[in-house]
Amino acid sequence: MAYDEELADRIRDEIGDEPALAEQKMFGGLAFLVGGNMAIAASGQGGLLVRVDPEESDELVSTTEAATMVMRGREMRGWLRVPSEHVNTKQELATWVKRGTAYARSLPPK
Repeated sequence: MAYDEELADRIRDEIGDEPALAEQKMFGGLAFLVGGNMAIAASGQGGLLVRVDPEESDELVSTTEAATMVMRGREMRGWLRVPSEHVNTKQELATWVKRGTAYARSLPPK
């Protein structure tokens, strides 16, 4: 499955003029990087892939529609999948874009 280009456009619009922003194809989708660190992506598996503080992962999974990303059978704390149906509105998407870009900004630039 290719990533949702309309979702990628919505992410792009929401991020706006974020400093040090780059786009890169990764994980089968289109990722948006801040300072070289992935913030959020239109996932090739559908929906969003959002990078968050690993210390917040468990709480976000238990209080939102997000699920921990699993890679090669291993849960990746700090990497969350959000299904498409939970980012239909501008506000729903904005919440995840803000969370992902804030965490990416907190990391040392690459």
